[in-house]
Amino acid sequence: MKIIVSACLLGQKCKYNGGDNYSEKAAEFVKGYEVIPVCPELAGGLPVPRIPCEIVGGIVVNREGEIKDGEYRLGAEICLKTALENGAELALLQSRSPSCGAKYIYDGSFSGRLTEGMGVFAKLLAENGIKVMDAEDLQDVCQP
Repeated sequence: MKIIVSACLLGQKCKYNGGDNYSEKAAEFVKGYEVIPVCPELAGGLPVPRIPCEIVGGIVVNREGEIKDGEYRLGAEICLKTALENGAELALLQSRSPSCGAKYIYDGSFSGRLTEGMGVFAKLLAENGIKVMDAEDLQDVCQP
């Protein structure tokens, strides 16, 4: 099985603050499978580091109020194409991200509050028939 994985979960320093979200559970979960790491935010041309973004009224904006929706949607399309071209069946994505959040995202107030919803990339994957899994769910499963 081929699995799309948020690159930050595998240790790539692509997070908005220049860090990563390395997850030992993610690394263990994908062991033995073909892993395709992606970062839709980098694919869309955003730098590292960058001003944090959230989804506000369906549009991705940064904390300073600048619209970054185009970059997020471009990156999501590029990474969806990668997933489809490689025959990915599953995507393991970083929680809460405006790109990759699979169940919850920040509510757009930049206050750390969460709301039910999906990030731009997660939603696009689901709409195209690729099963989306939130990294926080790894505590409940052993293998895909």
